[in-house]
Amino acid sequence: MSLSAVACSSVDPRAAAESTSTSAPATVPTTTSTTSTIATVAPATTSTTVAPAATGLLTFRGNATRSFYGTGPLPAAPAVQWEYPDRRMCSMSSIGADTFEWCGTGWTGQPAVLERGGRTWVIFGAYDGAVHFVDGATGRALLPDFRTGDLVKGSVTVDPDGYPLVYVGSRDNAYRVIAIDRAVPTELWRLDAEAVSPTLWNDDWDGSGLVTGGFLLEGGENSQFHAVQLNRSYGPDGKVQVEPVLAFHAPGWDDELLESLGDFDVSIENSVALSGGVAYFANSGGLVQGWDVSGLVAGTADAAPRVFRFWMGDDVDATVVVDDEGMLYVGAEWERHNLRARQVGQLVKLDPGRARPVLWSVADTSDTDDEGVAGVWATPALWEDLVVAPTNGGRLLGIDRATGRVRWTKVLPGPVWSSPVVVDGVLVQGDCHGVLHGYDLSDTTVDPPERWTVQLPGCIESTPAVWNGRIYVGTREGHLFAIG
Repeated sequence: MSLSAVACSSVDPRAAAESTSTSAPATVPTTTSTTSTIATVAPATTSTTVAPAATGLLTFRGNATRSFYGTGPLPAAPAVQWEYPDRRMCSMSSIGADTFEWCGTGWTGQPAVLERGGRTWVIFGAYDGAVHFVDGATGRALLPDFRTGDLVKGSVTVDPDGYPLVYVGSRDNAYRVIAIDRAVPTELWRLDAEAVSPTLWNDDWDGSGLVTGGFLLEGGENSQFHAVQLNRSYGPDGKVQVEPVLAFHAPGWDDELLESLGDFDVSIENSVALSGGVAYFANSGGLVQGWDVSGLVAGTADAAPRVFRFWMGDDVDATVVVDDEGMLYVGAEWERHNLRARQVGQLVKLDPGRARPVLWSVADTSDTDDEGVAGVWATPALWEDLVVAPTNGGRLLGIDRATGRVRWTKVLPGPVWSSPVVVDGVLVQGDCHGVLHGYDLSDTTVDPPERWTVQLPGCIESTPAVWNGRIYVGTREGHLFAIG
């Protein structure tokens, strides 16, 4: 996906307001190029120090199913409390032969929030090519910036098991493990995008890593799915240490997909979700997959078999969301304009246990402009009996979770790539005019009234983090804001 704000054709709300049923082909297992590479997992150096579980909003969308948005209570009349830093966070970065200035935070860009040492840490990457560590109360730096070689596009992850570790990818080809129990944040390990083979597309890292059972699960724009055994411990000096082993990796594509697409854009840009021991993710070719990592994590298997396959037809950058019944909610873009994407739709609910998994589908296409870019970039949110999903064109949809019927539609300045957040019945949604909206979802059967707005400078592409009622969000103008 392009990182810059794109101009998109208008979408007629009437054209996509109704759910469209589909007769999508059944899940088709393949025996083509999903080969894997497995490393021997060595035991870690152990210590007697045990880390307590971490408290906070520690990864994109907060939990393994990517469905936790933070904690309240939200203020009735929020306002900006501080902005960070005292300069704009900008750097130069290239796409092909073209070099541009990039500022602020972009897609997905959700800060991680960690309670540590009596302080609230706000940790995020930005387009200045750095990871920042900020005091949530004051907006002052807690540690020096950690510099990478290029933009930090996605959301960072903090170790959920209490180890003082941050996991983050950059556009400089590397996914890193960074220690924060030192005066200066220190890289302990990195995974290069070219460390595995075969690869396709490019070497960026957008996804927010998922740490579970001592493993890091991460997809890359090298189009590979990676499972890293972290082997975390503490050294004799009391400092955290890691001895990671790439225990498993596999291509996130297969020959059937490449033949259907006619191109090689199959990068993994979303964040891995986990439910029932199955890791779910999708790629830019629209292939939604489930890989059973339960045996790998438990130490009873050497590999993670693929157990689910479904083709959306077009680019899926949005993260797969899993509900408490194991159903999947998947948003796709409308760029290739192929028949499959038109048949399946741009937002679907899938039952991975069924041969024909589509339960319902909502379309978001531009029938009047075949060159139009439409569909869903943001990750849908679940709240009670609703699915909330913004579209690239600016429509904010409230959808009945059971039937797929669109209950209400709001039109915002697009493109809307910021993922919706719902805390205490308040829907927090950013738009590309820099307005953060708070809508009242206490009655999910009605079009939610707007409770409040906060005007910020710059397009809000990033996803807000909400912790103890304070909202942390960056914009493309160049700063991160605390709102409370």
